[in-house]
Amino acid sequence: MQGRCDPQRELLDVESVAGHLLPEGGMFAFLAEHRRELFPDELFADLFATGRGRPSVPVEQVASVLVLQTLHGLSDREAVEALTFDPRWKAACGLAVTDAGFHPTTLTYWRRRLAASDRPGRIFEAVRAVVTQTGALAGRHRRALDSTILDDAVATQDTVTQIIAAIRRVGREVPGASEVITAHARAHDYAQAGKPRITWDDETARAELVDALVSDAHRILGHLPEQELGPRAAEAVGLLALVAGQDVEPAEDSDGRDGRWRIARRTASDRVISVVDPDTRHAHKTRNQRRDGYKAHLVVEPDTGIITATTLTPAAGPENSDAAVGIDLLAGPRRFEVLGDSAYGSGDMLAALAQAGHRAVIKPWPLHSPVPGGFTVDDFTVDEIAGAVTCPHGVTASISPTRQVTFGARCRGCPLIARCTTSKTGRMLRLRPHDALQRAHRAAARDPEFIEVYRRHRPMVERSIAWLTRGNRRLRFRGVALNDLWLAHRAAALNLRRLLALGLHRRSTGAWALA
Repeated sequence: MQGRCDPQRELLDVESVAGHLLPEGGMFAFLAEHRRELFPDELFADLFATGRGRPSVPVEQVASVLVLQTLHGLSDREAVEALTFDPRWKAACGLAVTDAGFHPTTLTYWRRRLAASDRPGRIFEAVRAVVTQTGALAGRHRRALDSTILDDAVATQDTVTQIIAAIRRVGREVPGASEVITAHARAHDYAQAGKPRITWDDETARAELVDALVSDAHRILGHLPEQELGPRAAEAVGLLALVAGQDVEPAEDSDGRDGRWRIARRTASDRVISVVDPDTRHAHKTRNQRRDGYKAHLVVEPDTGIITATTLTPAAGPENSDAAVGIDLLAGPRRFEVLGDSAYGSGDMLAALAQAGHRAVIKPWPLHSPVPGGFTVDDFTVDEIAGAVTCPHGVTASISPTRQVTFGARCRGCPLIARCTTSKTGRMLRLRPHDALQRAHRAAARDPEFIEVYRRHRPMVERSIAWLTRGNRRLRFRGVALNDLWLAHRAAALNLRRLLALGLHRRSTGAWALA
């Protein structure tokens, strides 16, 4: 059942005895005075709907600890130690000097309940309600989009490690699977810790091991008993099937039907990199810089630095790109001037912004020419009505049903060919579905007013990203749900700190306001 705080203060209540020593306008002093108003009992009432069981930690206490924990980047154990021994934490959470903190697993318990609820971001929503009441965002019609990679909390695993770990997990989770593994697995003793003992610098030995492990996985999957599987067992079986296929291909002289495998000469685009955390992915911030983890997406009001929306996704996959996620984060009735770097300059994003009524102040995608300094697609005139494209020399070619334009033999003898293409078969263009919209956007981006707005307001989101990641670049949890919850709590804590810097206070009428 839900626990509640006693409004009567104890003799050694830290806030009563030493609350005047807390820095005015700081997070500790604010929570000491206003945690009940910010986090009322009814905010979490649905998590304890049965009303039975031992009373939990009071809402105002655990919510305050979660905010302080994410603000200071502490583990569960470190947060509870701070609550036990740091008078500032005791004052902020309403504890007496002699009160001990709760067990660290209490935070795990609350976090999992929140993540599984229909409103996991309710702490962020509570702070957003304060933002709304203060009027901090009233009349502010700009929003800046950005994302950053957050490192995962697990080690990246190679193919051998993943297959062995996935087979062991099936043995633990699936009824009857351990007997199947004993009867049909030949490559390794899966009850034994560690990797198989082979000469790891011998390429032939490694290839034979991979072949044997993949064959084991296929035999195990084929001999599992027919039965209805629960969520954990079904996930284990699906994960084994995935890791047994994502990194391998038929052997060099195999047609794929004789059961012989080797490490693939390519990397799967959406490769699982750890069976400990199947949601984490490889991410490339630049061509040469690869990181493993998740992508945090933010919407920021650029003048105040307040984060208005967040979400966390796997770091790879087209559905998790900046542009694909960005438009969802702007959902709502309001219309904004949207600022973003070129990652948000896709045609689909520009079309979605236009349809929703937003104005895009987004850095266009860079244009490339087959010849350095030569003609780009913007030097060609596109007539969508006539279905034709005219090149800089005045030659016209038609647009194919696949939106491809081939000049071919028309380029022979052209005096401008050295500035246009190096291909012996002539210049070829492939027009994107929203080519006209992107052309118009690139033209608008050359306007001095557009450039001034972008340069003046876009950098604030970079500062918000820096606040978000300061001391918190590596995540502490596994899976999208728990890490997304951490991101929401981190954004809530940063917003609250930002509001305090802007003079947040409570009027005598009970309304939140800024100085």
